[in-house]
Amino acid sequence: MDPVYISHGSPMLPLEDIPARDFLRQWRQYLPEKPTAIVAISAHWNTSHPSVTTTSQNTTIHDFYGFPPELYKLQYKARGEPELAKQVKGLLQAAGFRTVQEDTKWGLDHGAWVPLYLMYPEADIPVIQLSVQPAQGGLHHYNLGKALSSLKNEGVLIMASGSATHNLRYISSSNAVPAWASEFDDWLNDALSKGRFEEVIEFEKYAPNAKKVHPSPEHFYPLLVALGAAGEDAKACRIHASWAHSSLSMACFSFSTALVQDTERSHDGGTRTWKDSSLNTKSVGSEDPNIKANLGNKGSFLGRFFSRATHGRQ
Repeated sequence: MDPVYISHGSPMLPLEDIPARDFLRQWRQYLPEKPTAIVAISAHWNTSHPSVTTTSQNTTIHDFYGFPPELYKLQYKARGEPELAKQVKGLLQAAGFRTVQEDTKWGLDHGAWVPLYLMYPEADIPVIQLSVQPAQGGLHHYNLGKALSSLKNEGVLIMASGSATHNLRYISSSNAVPAWASEFDDWLNDALSKGRFEEVIEFEKYAPNAKKVHPSPEHFYPLLVALGAAGEDAKACRIHASWAHSSLSMACFSFSTALVQDTERSHDGGTRTWKDSSLNTKSVGSEDPNIKANLGNKGSFLGRFFSRATHGRQ
């Protein structure tokens, strides 16, 4: 099962009328096969060492404040999978990660449950979370994924969740995509599609506007875990592209070792390959309606789009 990277945007995603929500709601048209379990790597669980949840029943963490009451009523009650968590720990330790912690208190933060709420609303697939270590660099996270690559052959979906662009200072109700954001987004898609993975791993060195797009790297590093999990000779395909709140790219990617580009997934149960559903991005002032941010009626809450507890840092 191909690892994926999902840009989860705002916690409001389940309630927003935007293309990214529609894409995730239709997820099973793109990936009809039901995973046996899900390993979620969320930008919102930051630790010093790799940590994995070992609870048998996940709690829903509403790690944000100042949003509408209906958002706090949403629950995602997927069970955990302690045995899978221990398997993940063993794989990481075998790959040289000496310290891998088991966590019985963390549940599913919004980086995990928000996209899963749309992708698998029944919450009938066991989910565990693996943390991100922002201080450890890109190669560290690529190697995290590489250590877990065997799981994809067991029907486990490795779902990395972050944001292709992520600078909350620049979210707004404007319909125009800033040039600095679209330039980075275009670079990322080009580098991934052409296999320039070393550049992606060291994105802060090679990407245009990297520091402005990602003042801190925790929303980018999950992508590297998914890339590493695809294994050797990985191929990348952008499976969705849209924008929200002006500067948040909602780009999503699939990673595979045997991917046929630019072909559409059939919906009839036959052989399926990803279709690149990306849109042409333009800079500030674009009149292309496909890339305009779609705010619905919830834009007034975006100024309070901040998570508590420094993204769960431990």
